[in-house]
Amino acid sequence: MPIGRVNAAKFIGRLLSEPHETELGGEEAHHLIATVHADRACPPSGHSIGWHDCYLSADILPLTWKADLLLEPNGDPRSVPDYLTGEARERATEAGRLAARIRREAHRRGLH
Repeated sequence: MPIGRVNAAKFIGRLLSEPHETELGGEEAHHLIATVHADRACPPSGHSIGWHDCYLSADILPLTWKADLLLEPNGDPRSVPDYLTGEARERATEAGRLAARIRREAHRRGLH
């Protein structure tokens, strides 16, 4: 009997244990980082994957993994692309700082 595809997302815990989840920003942080990830991944010139799908692909991740979407390998925030302007640019800058803080604090706490 063939085995069908398995959606791995249902095996990844989106929420960290408490008090970590709340102290690292909770739902507000999830939303901000997923929004900025989608903004970055879907430039105004177009993208083969829609903004909403990009948002959802980030939103299923725990905060520690989600933060890594906006960070360089050394833990610094990635530079904000030029096509993000106005509120989107401000949001991306704020999310980068938050992601760096989450990564530093998660490392300090031994979270992955």
